[in-house]
Amino acid sequence: MPVPAETGPSPVTADDLDLAVRLAVGVLREVPAAAWDDKAGSLEWDRWETVEHLADDLFSYAAQIAPRTPPLDGVVPFAWERRRPGGPANAIHADRAAGPAGLLQVLEASGALLVAMVRTTPARVRAHHGHGASDPEGFAAMGIVETLVHTHDLAEGLGLAWTPPADLCSRVLARLFPNAPESDVPEGTDPWQTLLWATGRTELPGRPRLTTWRWYGAPRP
Repeated sequence: MPVPAETGPSPVTADDLDLAVRLAVGVLREVPAAAWDDKAGSLEWDRWETVEHLADDLFSYAAQIAPRTPPLDGVVPFAWERRRPGGPANAIHADRAAGPAGLLQVLEASGALLVAMVRTTPARVRAHHGHGASDPEGFAAMGIVETLVHTHDLAEGLGLAWTPPADLCSRVLARLFPNAPESDVPEGTDPWQTLLWATGRTELPGRPRLTTWRWYGAPRP
């Protein structure tokens, strides 16, 4: 009997990104009103700024693959600005008068833009990213990682339950953090804890917390 050919990990999809954003927004609706001005986990930004940063990430990834000829030598030149020294440099900011509900609506809208662009952009398209040119699947995976780990930052210290689906974590680990000497991401460990380790948020048995990290967005061969 012929042996079935080995298959690689399942691709990261627009549906995966949509799920990540929906789950994150659901948890963030539980953030107490008084906690939005507090620091987000180990970040130097407060929780409001961190959500704006996340929305900006999702928006900018969508914008990067949106032009008919996406740039390969730099980012689409939106004007990014900091609202305070040390704050995130964003093109996207939420109207403070709209409160947390408005902030989360901005996050949902930015996520939906990236979901739509990933669904409709041909897989052959490449666009610039600071860690190398990537494809729509790569930008979806980047958006998922940003969403999952920043929601961890936002929920930390508030007693909010946040454990994303293991299969979702496994797919983005396989796409952006391949097991290779230069990335050294372990196999056989809990996918969510491994993703937190790979992004400098925690330690794993025998592996201290990372002080520098990166992902690898190059398209699959």
